[in-house]
Amino acid sequence: MENLNFIDPLLHGITPDTTGNKIPNLSVKQLVCAGIGSLLVGAVLKKAGQNTAGAVVGSLAIPLLTSACYKQIAKTTKAKREINDSSGIENNY
Repeated sequence: MENLNFIDPLLHGITPDTTGNKIPNLSVKQLVCAGIGSLLVGAVLKKAGQNTAGAVVGSLAIPLLTSACYKQIAKTTKAKREINDSSGIENNY
């Protein structure tokens, strides 16, 4: 019989830790700063003659700023919805 140095952890009920794979929850302010920063860095790179690197870094600004706007709009509509929603108890006579 061969000497097996590897024991499958799944056979013993050990599951992999998934806490390291979580996506960080970024705030709207952080997303806006990242978007503006990528615009500035892209402009500096283009000015320095690195056109392709500047274009790649600058192209990250639109998705970052768009996600910041979406997150802010979602937050405000959720707050408005919670104010306008009723539990329905006041309509029961």
